[in-house]
Amino acid sequence: MSDRGALALVLHSHMPYVEGFDTWPFGEEWLWEAVAAVYLPLLDLLEGAPVTLGLTPVLCDQLETLTGAAGERLMTFLSDIRAPIHVEDAVGLEDGGEHAAAVEIGRAAGDYVEAERAFAALGRDPLGAFRDLDGPELMASAATHAVLPLLATTAGRRLQVEVGTASHARRFGRRAESFWLPECAYEPSLEDLLAEQGVRAFCVDQTDALGLGALEQLEPVATAAGPIAVPIDWATVGLVWDEHAGYPAHPAYRDYHHRTTHDLRPWAISGAAYDHAAAHALATEHARDFLRRAAARLETYRAERSRPGLLCCSLDTELLGHWWYEGQTWLATVLSEAPAHGVDLLPLSRALERVDPVAGRELAASSWGVPKDLTTWDSPRVAKLADAARRGELGLVTAARRQEGSAHSAPGLVRAARELLALQSSDWAFLTTRELAGDYPLERTRGHARELDAALCAALADSGPEIDPKVRNLAPELDLRPLLVP
Repeated sequence: MSDRGALALVLHSHMPYVEGFDTWPFGEEWLWEAVAAVYLPLLDLLEGAPVTLGLTPVLCDQLETLTGAAGERLMTFLSDIRAPIHVEDAVGLEDGGEHAAAVEIGRAAGDYVEAERAFAALGRDPLGAFRDLDGPELMASAATHAVLPLLATTAGRRLQVEVGTASHARRFGRRAESFWLPECAYEPSLEDLLAEQGVRAFCVDQTDALGLGALEQLEPVATAAGPIAVPIDWATVGLVWDEHAGYPAHPAYRDYHHRTTHDLRPWAISGAAYDHAAAHALATEHARDFLRRAAARLETYRAERSRPGLLCCSLDTELLGHWWYEGQTWLATVLSEAPAHGVDLLPLSRALERVDPVAGRELAASSWGVPKDLTTWDSPRVAKLADAARRGELGLVTAARRQEGSAHSAPGLVRAARELLALQSSDWAFLTTRELAGDYPLERTRGHARELDAALCAALADSGPEIDPKVRNLAPELDLRPLLVP
């Protein structure tokens, strides 16, 4: 055990609710691809790993469906879609004189064969496998990954937080000690809602407030409400996350953007055919570089402050294996070689036992967006999306309080609440801002806003037939009582 403190690696796993909502090019195939390329291989990697693993409730809502018809569709995707297109594109590349790229396509096809085998071996229940992992500390989050500071009411925020923590407790058998604020979006007073749910710690991004690389980034902050705010250290996160200078930008890695006819990726960022062995050897070296830098950062803090620090590195799980194809090789090396580099890698709660939080430090409103404010999710470009969510929230809160005695069981209100939760997902504005999914985010928000309005109308007395309260498997144990708290 080192006296320099600890590294807390926080993996944030999330997917907006796409199961059953369209397929190619945008929709539930995002989920199938994430399961095949990220979640299934991650399970073996994380057994016994001392990391913090966030699984958002809305991701779990979807993973929970895989034991049924959704799992059948996933198997069809793997066997009837991914397998033949690898064969077809390999033939096309060979015919076009790109032998090395064709060979790589043939090798990559094995990823999906292995995913099909692993999925079947788990009884088509990856959520159960995550629940049974020994080592990772599981982290809760808001129900559907809403940017909490942008919600219109305290009742709306409380609904997101309470539904999220209750979902986590039901699925994993205990309340989570830590909580992921969606998009790391924070404003003062959110810790009060977290304290109500027994949350001990949450992550914040204080890069603009403290400065990139400031040693204060390694200092957890005790809030007056009780939960401890843990800054994520962008001097460390950026080694992996920076799309221009981070490890994944190296020319030897697989190019995510250069694709074949059927969306396969047999080329390296350099433009040459992808060399799988060389790229994964490089990922191992980059992991060792990461550990050396983490050790040096912790040692600098200990030397200057004469006490241990907490170095928190938070990453989207889907970066590892999907966006950065070699990312899980990087992670495997970090996990196995951390002790040899003098780095104590610990789950967040255990890392906090090593470090005394500072008290009295004011936390700045922030996010981990670019820039580190809320403009990714609230700007003229996404104003229609933000306004629809706010209008829907105000309408639901008003209707619930008018029918306070029966609000918890009124099917129309329950359906409206689920449509609102879907509407509030941060992903729709993010995808629109980054131009990543065409009109899909706008169409999804329009659809949920329409259904929300219809459900609210149905909730009025004598307004028509009773409405189905469900939205597929979204928030299956929704409780509306948070909307009624004064």
